[in-house]
Amino acid sequence: MNLVRSYQSWRRYRETVNELNRLSHRELADLGIARTDIPAVARRTAV
Repeated sequence: MNLVRSYQSWRRYRETVNELNRLSHRELADLGIARTDIPAVARRTAV
């Protein structure tokens, strides 16, 4: 069960990173996110 949860969390992390990386710098700025902040933002959403 823990393995399944870990995989699901990793998938949410990767999906979030991929989606945010598709945004332009301007779109990220509108959201208040710097490109260097993407991994941290994605980690918070994967929990």
